[in-house]
Amino acid sequence: MRRWIMLALGTAAQTAACAFVYGIPYLADTLRRQEHLDLTQVGLLVACPTAGLVLALYLWGAAADRWGERVVIALGLGAASAALAGAAWGVHGMVALGLLLVLAGAAVASVYSASGRLVMGWFTARERGLAMGIRQTSTPLGMGVAALAMPPLSGAHGLGGAIGFLAVVCAVIAVLIALFAADPARPAKAAAEPAPNPYRGSNRLWRIHGSAALLVIPQFTAGAFALVLLVDVRGWSPVHAGQLIAAAQGLGAVSRIVVGRWSDRVGERLRPMRQLAVATAALVGATSLATAFPSPLTPVLLVAAIALTSSTNGLSFTSTAEYAGPAWSGRALGVHNTGQNFTAAVVPPLMGAVISATAYWPGFVLAAAIACVSAAIIPVPAQAPASAAGARRTISA
Repeated sequence: MRRWIMLALGTAAQTAACAFVYGIPYLADTLRRQEHLDLTQVGLLVACPTAGLVLALYLWGAAADRWGERVVIALGLGAASAALAGAAWGVHGMVALGLLLVLAGAAVASVYSASGRLVMGWFTARERGLAMGIRQTSTPLGMGVAALAMPPLSGAHGLGGAIGFLAVVCAVIAVLIALFAADPARPAKAAAEPAPNPYRGSNRLWRIHGSAALLVIPQFTAGAFALVLLVDVRGWSPVHAGQLIAAAQGLGAVSRIVVGRWSDRVGERLRPMRQLAVATAALVGATSLATAFPSPLTPVLLVAAIALTSSTNGLSFTSTAEYAGPAWSGRALGVHNTGQNFTAAVVPPLMGAVISATAYWPGFVLAAAIACVSAAIIPVPAQAPASAAGARRTISA
C-alpha cells in the first residue's frame, strides 16, 4: 500500500510542475491580446520555464543521488511557488516575467529529476513500466489542468490570477511531499561501492536520450500550437479549444498507462517505443493534411496526435533509469530530462517562426519527419550494462 502512496505523491508533484511548465502556452491568446505580443514573442515566454529546467536538471539529479528524493522535491516546489507568486503579483513587464518564469522552471527541475526515482524505487521490474507510465501521466494531466484552468482564469483575473493559481498548487504539493513522502531503500552494495559510469563503453544511453528528445518535437508541435490553431483555423473560442485539448491530454495520460503496462508484459521498453515513433510519424503527417485543408476532421486528428505523441515518454524514462542503475539513475534522468526539455524550450519559438513564415501544415510535416529519424536511432533490443544488470530488480530510479 505504501508504494502506491509514494506513486500518488510523485505523480502529484510532477503534475503540479507540468501544469506550470507546460501551462504557459494556454495563455498564448491572452498574451497576444493583453500584452500585444506576436506569436514569436509568445513562443519566447513559453520557452522560459523549460530554459530554466535545462539549466538545473543535472544538478538536481546529482542532489537526489546524494541526499534523497523527498528533500529535493519539497525544496524545489517551495522555491517554484515563491517565484511564481512574484510573477503573479510582484512584477510587471515581459522581461521581469520571463526571468521569474526561468527561475521557477529551474526550481521545479527538482521534481523532474527526483520524482522518477521516488516512484520507481518503490516498485519491482515487473511493475516498473506500469508505475512509471502512471507517473508520466503527470505531463498530459498537468497540461490538461492548465488547459482547463488557464484560459478562464486569465480571462477573469488576468495573467496574475492564472499564474497565482499555479503558485498555490506548487505550495500545497510541496507541503504534502515534506510531510508524507519517504525515500525508497537503496541497495547496500550500490551505496557502498562506486558504480561504473554507464556512459562509458556504450552509446546506448545517448541513443535513448537522443531519440526521446526528437520525439518531443511532434509532441510539442501538436500540444503547444493546438489552441491557437483551432482559434485561427477553425474559429473556436480559446475556452472551448482549451476544453478539447484537456480531453486530448486525458487520452494522452491513458496512453502512457497502457503503453507502460504493455512494456511490462513484453519485458521490453524500447521496441514498443520504436513502433510508437513510426505510428507518430504517420499520424502527425495526417494531421498536417488536416491543417492544410481544414475540415471537421482537423480537431479529431489534433486530439489523436496529442494523445499518441504523449505515449512514449514513460518508456524512455524507464529504460534510462533501468540501464543507468541505482547509483547513476538521478544523473542519467537529469541528462535525459535536459535533452527533452532543451528541445521543448526551442520548439515553441522555432515552430512559431516556421508557422508565422509559412503556415501550420509545414510545421507538422517537419515534426512527422523528425519522428521518423527518432525511430531510426532507438536502440533495439535493449541490453543493460554489466554494472546495471544486477540492479534492474531493485533500482532506485
